[in-house]
Amino acid sequence: VLFSTMCVVTVVGNACMTLIIRMDSKLHAPMYFFLKNLSILDICYSSVITLKAALTFSLGRRIISYNGCAPQMFFFFHFGTTEALLRHLLLKDTYLPGHCNPLHYTTIMDRRACLWLALRCWLRGFLAPVLPTAFIFRLPFRGSNIINHFFCDSPPLLELSCQDVFEIEVINFVVGTIVLMSSFNLTMISYIFIVATTLHIPTAEGRSKAFSTCVSHLTIVTIFYRTTIFMYICTKTIQTFDFNKTVSVFYSMVTPVLNTVIYSLRNNDIKQGVRKVL
Repeated sequence: VLFSTMCVVTVVGNACMTLIIRMDSKLHAPMYFFLKNLSILDICYSSVITLKAALTFSLGRRIISYNGCAPQMFFFFHFGTTEALLRHLLLKDTYLPGHCNPLHYTTIMDRRACLWLALRCWLRGFLAPVLPTAFIFRLPFRGSNIINHFFCDSPPLLELSCQDVFEIEVINFVVGTIVLMSSFNLTMISYIFIVATTLHIPTAEGRSKAFSTCVSHLTIVTIFYRTTIFMYICTKTIQTFDFNKTVSVFYSMVTPVLNTVIYSLRNNDIKQGVRKVL
């Protein structure tokens, strides 16, 4: 019930937000263009993991084929990597210019620039998991065929292999560090600039509103990055998988739901767009 509810909220909420942004001409701005990309990502992200998990638990058929496991892991990492890059882009190229350099905002972020930046995120997100996925599914799996997880993730798959996986762990660590740590550090730097600019807002009401928005967005960013960094950078393959499954729920299911709530219900422009469309 919990997995199904999360899946429905994520898919329906993000689909509605994508539709509202497309239909309301006032929302045809760079920030909402990237939010629309984030909504599409969350739908794909949730469908790859949550939908399969919900069907598995509801039908009681806890089986995934070898040919189904590889695409699930690849697209999970593809959408996750793209989301990490897009979160930084959303701050760096929309909130940051809008807060710190508003007069040049529309000149810098024209339609062509938005399309190019979004395409770059999707392309990098596609290329990042190619090497780890290819190496993992070239491993021999001659022992148990039970994955101690609710989706095909790299740590439990490496645990099933009967071959030394040190080189693949190194590759996973390097790719994860490049993608997650660089994106996380740049995102935190962007937040520092935003907070510094917010402190110069003359009215207390304006500062309070800006800080409220920053705190809600920072909460999602913190949950997403801390859990993924813990899973793919700070821990080894052999670990407590029951605890890892709990951690995985946060970045694979909770974060997309929070995106839906915070970026739509707490956004006045989106709420006005909903009223206008209705």
